[in-house]
Amino acid sequence: MGRADFEIHGVGVKAGQKLVVDIPLPGLYTETTVNMPVHVVHGKREGPTLLVSAAVHGDEINGVEIIRRLLLQPQLKKLRGTLLVVPIVNVLGFHIQSRYLPDRRDLNRSFPGREQGSLAARLAHIFLSEVVRRADLGIDLHTAAIHRDNFPQIRADMSLESLAPLAKAFAAPMLIHSAPPDGSLRHSASVEQVPIMVYEAGEALRFDEVAIRVGLRGVVNVMREMGMLSLKRKPPKPSVVLRSTAWVRAPSSGLVRMLVKLGDMVSKEDVLAFVGDAGGSGEKPIVSSSDGVIIGRTNLPLVYEGEAVFHVGRTRQASLLEQHLDAMQDGGQFNLPEIVEEPEIV
Repeated sequence: MGRADFEIHGVGVKAGQKLVVDIPLPGLYTETTVNMPVHVVHGKREGPTLLVSAAVHGDEINGVEIIRRLLLQPQLKKLRGTLLVVPIVNVLGFHIQSRYLPDRRDLNRSFPGREQGSLAARLAHIFLSEVVRRADLGIDLHTAAIHRDNFPQIRADMSLESLAPLAKAFAAPMLIHSAPPDGSLRHSASVEQVPIMVYEAGEALRFDEVAIRVGLRGVVNVMREMGMLSLKRKPPKPSVVLRSTAWVRAPSSGLVRMLVKLGDMVSKEDVLAFVGDAGGSGEKPIVSSSDGVIIGRTNLPLVYEGEAVFHVGRTRQASLLEQHLDAMQDGGQFNLPEIVEEPEIV
């Protein structure tokens, strides 16, 4: 007998079939219907079910491009198991280029949701019940918020035995142990016994070619580690593990002149930027509180007192980090012959 159909939203996807299943969402007040497209790749051979999702925040679009490229990979013809791919979870937020839903709620703080709750609660409930519960593992693709930027990193609860080796297998430049916050997709999925890691890279409403390539390679790495795709001969470079992270905040309101960029190594008491008024008087330094690496920063040179300006990750793996930075600069680490690449977005 062949492999059984994969059932989702009343649709049976046959073994070896690739199908898009539209899951109805609350519609617009113009009587326009809205659906969440779920791409199902149901392999001919038995294996686990992996969920890859993006745009839980509607303005975080790097993950949408990662998924587009993933679905074009010819390796999927030999897939073991099932791949569930949701390029745009927050369809309504994506449509208006907003992090939030039209009801001004953050979807990633609205899980597990309720069938009769707010708009955000209803969307969270639909996604969790219709899609997430059908997976064995998930990779949720994110970027920083608008006017902010994140260095490519995986965030995962490394205390979960089923998740830790797969988070390492992603082989992002940086790996952070992070317990899931209440209300998040990760938290509710863990209650459902579906561990999810988060890939963070780039800025909202912007394509970042390096972040996209790192993400595509990472998802493929996880699929190989899960036995869904054939293993490559050479293992990927391990992630730099960050012991902890801390935000460096503006000492006063004003205009910021940045002195460091993402990925820069810094030492405690290093001056990272200056903040002052438009007339040039009363300028104050923004100083690093620890040794580490810049994993996030604001891109907007206007700040209020107390605003988070830099995110510093603490690590002792300086030499490994330098190897990752060199590889990212020359692009060689991400031009893998077994992955079909597209022309660079510039």
